[in-house]
Amino acid sequence: MGRLTENLDAIADRVRESFAAKDATREKVLPICREVIRYSSLSIRALHRQELGTSAELLQSARKLLDEAEEALADGIEIRTGFLIDAQKEYAEGSIALALVMGKQPPTPEELKIDPVAYLHGLAEAMGELRRYLLDSMRKGDLSRGEEFLSDMDDIYNVLVTMDFPDAITHGLRRTTDNMRGVLEKTRSDLTLTIRQKELEDRLG
Repeated sequence: MGRLTENLDAIADRVRESFAAKDATREKVLPICREVIRYSSLSIRALHRQELGTSAELLQSARKLLDEAEEALADGIEIRTGFLIDAQKEYAEGSIALALVMGKQPPTPEELKIDPVAYLHGLAEAMGELRRYLLDSMRKGDLSRGEEFLSDMDDIYNVLVTMDFPDAITHGLRRTTDNMRGVLEKTRSDLTLTIRQKELEDRLG
């Protein structure tokens, strides 16, 4: 009778083979995800420069790279957490912010072809980009869309606070949402103060 543990070497070989395949896929996907984040960041920068066409083109490049990443993972190797979610989040942030600035409805997770968790984090981060865009407009004396952007931020926040699920499911969304509450209230205060100053200037002028 052979030793009871004589099958362990074969088991270990199969496990090592599985790990090697995951590691090879990770090494392939990781640089792609870094490029997605880079293109998404460049898109947001173009958005704030009001180069909306360039912003959209950069997001298209990011989408193509995400497709490459998904194709590399198509064989079922499950390493989708972490860096891939981060890349999808950055892509969602840029896509949602661009849509709202262009006066369009935000795209859905299905339209963006991304994980719902990444989408919600991108939705939250888009609030920060709307605040930045609004402040830039206010500095230029343009208050025409102030109430609109503030309303958009309000709506996003009101959706996020309904996602009352454990962090293990939402990847810490509650903490991000809490931070966005501060962003929202500060924006509301800044806009209100600027509008009142403008009204006062108009009366005195």
